[in-house]
Amino acid sequence: MIRWRKGEVLRIRREWPGAVELDVAVPEGECRALAYPPLVGHPQPGDEVLLNTTALAMGLGTGGYAMVVAVPNRLPEDPTGPGHLVKARYTPLQATVQGADEQDSPHHELLREADSVDGMPVIVADLHSALPPILCGLYEARPQAKVAYVMLDGGALPAWFSMACARLREIGWLAGVVTVGQAFGGDVEAVTTHTGLLAARHVLEADLAVVTQGPGNLGTGTRWGFSGVSAGEAVNAAAVLSGRPVAALRISEGDKRERHIGVSHHSLTAYGRVALSPAQVVVPELPGEFGERVRVQAEPLAVRHELVRVPVEGLHEALRAAPVRLSTMGRGLEEDLAYFLGSAAAGRFAASLLS
Repeated sequence: MIRWRKGEVLRIRREWPGAVELDVAVPEGECRALAYPPLVGHPQPGDEVLLNTTALAMGLGTGGYAMVVAVPNRLPEDPTGPGHLVKARYTPLQATVQGADEQDSPHHELLREADSVDGMPVIVADLHSALPPILCGLYEARPQAKVAYVMLDGGALPAWFSMACARLREIGWLAGVVTVGQAFGGDVEAVTTHTGLLAARHVLEADLAVVTQGPGNLGTGTRWGFSGVSAGEAVNAAAVLSGRPVAALRISEGDKRERHIGVSHHSLTAYGRVALSPAQVVVPELPGEFGERVRVQAEPLAVRHELVRVPVEGLHEALRAAPVRLSTMGRGLEEDLAYFLGSAAAGRFAASLLS
């Protein structure tokens, strides 16, 4: 289940908030490794490190790092301060954080009786890679909007893994990151998607929230065996809290797998079967035969949801100006333009819902 290695840190490659990328010498040669200083301390060149090399050996794309489990000869200080929520529970790296909704939190009274997000638009998407293009479409129309990102636990658990989140937070495109379920490392921690949305609205005072799973996702090629079913559950959470769910379709013209060409079966299952509450499903007005295919594939969702056709003129330019690298499943903007236009169209439409 786990491939263990001991290694020696050769050099620090780069750092961003919550994470440090390293070159490490291991018996097989050199490898790229990732450490989360809030969990294991800050490794330095010459340090011995204990590594989990499983994802690296499997050749995973998003998770293709050796992960630093410990720096045995220089352990970090014991944590201080409040926090009784345990995340990554009953694993060797379970960590305590302070949840916005726990009793000792300064926000507990604010959230104790909170039951509504007051009509806040909530954009739901399958993949973490949808977050930057959604924001490109949103800010093209409403540059003053205040946006919170609610990160589900279907992909990476530490929010620190995402360089995009760190950059978007730095430039003010995100008012904050809320990590829910077993995910952790956000500006705000919450127990459930529901309290995460409430925290986005009442703690971060966001005008709008974007909900996706963290970087990386799990799919098995079966109808139900994929982590993106959580998108349908997020629609339900937004609706029950009196939000306005906006569903972004996962669309691709560049994916080689038939089940993801046009509208992905992930979106059709999550929104068509899992989401029991109505949402506004954004159907981008893409040109040509491919655009017609997308429209036809989305039609069955009209049984429960409102399909909203959104023009995409001007969005390509907005995406080219993105402040972070755009990539999905290893494909960049020009390699799968339809994917990014679909996400940006959801942002453009949600902007129109802001008063």
